[in-house]
Amino acid sequence: MAAPKQFSSNNNNNTPRPGMNRNGRDNRNRRGNDNGPRRNERIRAPEIRCIGPRGEQLGIVATKEALEIAKLHGLDLLEIAPTAQPPVCRIVDYGKYLYEEAKKQKQQKQSATKMKEVKLRPRIDNHDLFVKVRLAEMFLFNGNKVKVTLMFRFRELEHPEFGFEAVQKLVEAVAHVGTLDNQPKLMGRSITAMLSPVPQNRRKLIHNAAPVDDDELDDADDGDEE
Repeated sequence: MAAPKQFSSNNNNNTPRPGMNRNGRDNRNRRGNDNGPRRNERIRAPEIRCIGPRGEQLGIVATKEALEIAKLHGLDLLEIAPTAQPPVCRIVDYGKYLYEEAKKQKQQKQSATKMKEVKLRPRIDNHDLFVKVRLAEMFLFNGNKVKVTLMFRFRELEHPEFGFEAVQKLVEAVAHVGTLDNQPKLMGRSITAMLSPVPQNRRKLIHNAAPVDDDELDDADDGDEE
């Protein structure tokens, strides 16, 4: 009876493992999981225009030489203008670069102006007006434009001055975070006014204890001014 075959744990067929090339090196960092700008050995140009770690111009140098300079500082060589002739690269801390880019994108997203609306009634009492003031203040503090809308019902139009007075009270109460784009106008059965946030370094909260995200405020003014 033939003896059973003994299988060796060693892989002798030279078949590369997933993510490894035939020389046994890891290829995974060179493929599609890195969608950012090229860096280090991924930079293909034989020579580049190099910017040093302190922002100094190093001129046109061989890519290998720039890589050696980057490694000497414990940093990365990052391609920042791939279409230039030759490509422009900078020696940077790549982790710090990613952090700053994420922070920049977050700031750009936050700076995108949104339109919010605050609704009033002509004979709104002081407590309800204060609620609307707090809402408008937070919208403006978060960098949003605010449309103030006051609706008249039935015979309320006989005394439009009450509506203008209510709108003016709100505008004055949030003057520290918002400015009028135009004077309040009566159109049909409503008075409208538009407020824009003041520059961010001048915004402050007076009527709210702490900042609140817009998501928490989106439904705060719905359903109470039919």
